[in-house]
Amino acid sequence: MGGADLLLPRLPHHRTQFSQDAWRKGNQRGSFGARSAARHCGCAADYVWGCGVIIREERIGGQRLILGDCLQVMRGIPDGSVDLTVTSPPYDNLRTYNGNNDQWGEHVWRAVIADLYRVTADGGVVVWVVADATIKGSETGTSFKQALWAMDCGFNLHDTMIWQKSTFSAVGALQTRYAPVFEYMFVLVKGKLRTFNPIKDRPNKHAGVKHHGTNRQSDGSFSDVVGKKSGKVVAQFGQRFNVWQINEEKNSRAQGHPAMFPVKLATDHILSWSNQGDTVLDPFMGSGTTGVACKNLGRAFIGIEMDADYFAAASARIANHQPPSEPMI
Repeated sequence: MGGADLLLPRLPHHRTQFSQDAWRKGNQRGSFGARSAARHCGCAADYVWGCGVIIREERIGGQRLILGDCLQVMRGIPDGSVDLTVTSPPYDNLRTYNGNNDQWGEHVWRAVIADLYRVTADGGVVVWVVADATIKGSETGTSFKQALWAMDCGFNLHDTMIWQKSTFSAVGALQTRYAPVFEYMFVLVKGKLRTFNPIKDRPNKHAGVKHHGTNRQSDGSFSDVVGKKSGKVVAQFGQRFNVWQINEEKNSRAQGHPAMFPVKLATDHILSWSNQGDTVLDPFMGSGTTGVACKNLGRAFIGIEMDADYFAAASARIANHQPPSEPMI
């Protein structure tokens, strides 16, 4: 697909000052959106877009960063125009997000996933990184509900990947359970997968040795290795498995966000499921990690964030980030 400039056309707007205090008060009064903020301060938002509202927009090269309610902003994204979404929505209120937690719930994630199906290109991918809270002794299972709902919306559940962290980082005690050190990464595909660039960085135990041995057959018997692999030398690195061991972000507090995921996580998914020039979306932009990875990799990016403080921090982070001299493949 084309870059982000093909999306979200700039419409006539009313230019007004919109204070962060008014925006936050409006958020706390309303339903996960910007309209209540506009009503509260008595002014129009910077951009009125169909039935949605964009409070502020920043353009940084091929990246468009939007302060607004993703449920409303996404309505302005044309059907089938996003190649890849890499996002991590709020997790069952495991973290506080500047007092915005009350505006998150099943009614929101259902609507977001449904609209992600609409805006995703045929063969495009949504990577949904999520985990569950434990409430009254039971995990909520919200992550599974979201994956099943995505399938109801039309997505194929292409892979249930695991992000394995280096240490225990969840909120809670360990008196009754083992420390949770992973999160789910649901890879959702619209139709037949169009792009897969497998990362090959897993050291092969038998690198340099010729392929030999046996293959097990469906009836339980064994046969000698034959065909294309027979006699070939084992490569130094093999294709990565679907459990990714990536250290968690240690710098969240300095970036002003309580739940950042690492740039490497976003980078590796963007490399795997998209190509240079593709458009990548993050409807829960947060600290801007997906945007930083897109800037490194030569992808167009659309980031949507409803919290003014997080939006300001993400905008500064992406604007100040210096990508490599040549984008990674």
